[in-house]
Amino acid sequence: MEQTHYTKYEKARMIGSRALQLAMGAPFLVKLDEKELERIHYSPIDIAKAEFAEDVIPITVRRPLPVKKKSKGDEDDLIAEPDDVEEIDEKDVKDDGQSDTE
Repeated sequence: MEQTHYTKYEKARMIGSRALQLAMGAPFLVKLDEKELERIHYSPIDIAKAEFAEDVIPITVRRPLPVKKKSKGDEDDLIAEPDDVEEIDEKDVKDDGQSDTE
């Protein structure tokens, strides 16, 4: 696994998920002797922290790329096509030849 910088939320999620796996009986991915296990009181969270420190937690973080949203004032909206101009002229002029602005 490549060493990356995780946010505190990603780190908490990874350690918490791995601690749950350890609590449910998953094998340790780090070598801890009996003395170290007694020192940390067999805590799954502390074991998960040790695994995180050695970068052996089998959990990946997926960060979706941002999606470009089209804004209301996009430049493409400002360009009038020839067909659009004809439609606007027909709507503005009444049947009797008078425009809406008068």
